[in-house]
Amino acid sequence: MSKKKTSAPQPCPCGNPSFETCCKPYLTGEATAGDALSLMRSRYSAYVTENEDYLRETWAEENRPSGTIIEKNSHLKWVGLKIIGHQEHEDRATVEFIAQYKQNGRMQKLHEISRFIRKDAQWYYFDGTYF
Repeated sequence: MSKKKTSAPQPCPCGNPSFETCCKPYLTGEATAGDALSLMRSRYSAYVTENEDYLRETWAEENRPSGTIIEKNSHLKWVGLKIIGHQEHEDRATVEFIAQYKQNGRMQKLHEISRFIRKDAQWYYFDGTYF
């Protein structure tokens, strides 16, 4: 009798223990983020996995870029996400975070306060302020 090995869950790019139960359902369209913080985490995971369609779909229409969102072959690798804080009030929310990345072998960080809006029970990224 042989024992089947169970593999450990793949960690989510956003830092949570399981991609399967965290951001993957959002990125595959199986679920919709119920709050701005979940949307922000899933958008970070979309950058890591280069899911440009998801980024475009979750960007508020009035601010959505018309061109490419993810620059391919930019020698950029996202390596970590730290949530500083978040606030949600009715149909508006903010999430402050620091995302670390490596570009051309050099560690860097993106510090942003993202603004989100909710329309028809769906959250969207609106814009952000960088530090």
